[in-house]
Amino acid sequence: MSTRCGLVAVIGAPNAGKSTLVNALVGQKVAITSAKAQTTRARLLGIAIADEVQIILADTPGIFAPKRRLDRAMVAAAWEGAHEADAILLVVDPIKLRRSELDPLLETLKNRPERKLLVINKVDASAKEPLLVLAEELGSRGEFEETYFVSALTGDGVPELKAQLAARMPEGPWHYPEDQVSDASERLLACEVTREQLFRQLHDELPYDSAVRPESYTQRKDGSVEIRQQIVIARESQKAIVLGKRGARIKQIGEEARKELAAILGQTVHLFLHVKVEEGWAEGRDIYEDIGLDWVK
Repeated sequence: MSTRCGLVAVIGAPNAGKSTLVNALVGQKVAITSAKAQTTRARLLGIAIADEVQIILADTPGIFAPKRRLDRAMVAAAWEGAHEADAILLVVDPIKLRRSELDPLLETLKNRPERKLLVINKVDASAKEPLLVLAEELGSRGEFEETYFVSALTGDGVPELKAQLAARMPEGPWHYPEDQVSDASERLLACEVTREQLFRQLHDELPYDSAVRPESYTQRKDGSVEIRQQIVIARESQKAIVLGKRGARIKQIGEEARKELAAILGQTVHLFLHVKVEEGWAEGRDIYEDIGLDWVK
């Protein structure tokens, strides 16, 4: 049997469940998730295998109306992920439709040449009838080849979606080794895992103006890895939030990130975090390379 390989862009409004769906299709965690919108910043490739088919999934930031430089870079990364894809998956949250982002997205997709598939996510949390009505409405507004109903969280409908994606991939050699599940470097992955813990543990206490910057990633002779990272925040007043009382919060963030990284990397991890206040960090070119985004004007 000849091999097949293709690129699928996974796009949608913020918090539609794109990263959770990519993780479900790959079969393991490659993208961070949280209940907060705009968790994904850079375009990340997840690599799924279905028999002789390799499906390269571009997990993209949510597409929204950008206001800041960081926002513009995230939206640019999303559309870059869709460029010349073999298929575009529009993932929709039927509960929080976010019409202000979804409607312009549907209009833009009309003029794109790629084949488009509609994925209505979170079916485990919605009644059937409203889902069918929504599918009919969105289907009439976009040139979608097919509509799929899935729950990325529970896995319902995901195998069927994966099989249909595999059938649409063109013949060609695989682009990545069989055991590779992502194109993210271990340094970037480590930063993303720490950033996920920032979102999960600080909730609404810390705004989006924070980032995790890699400092060093060193393999020790004993087979363990030493990782040093910088948590960058925009204001001095946020420092106490990240540190917590007597440093308890940053210790907990580091411990949870360390345990997850050890499981992902399959080796002992020594993780060292410190907080740096850097006003206007989102305007500097250097941080964009660190977090995997292109600097935009």
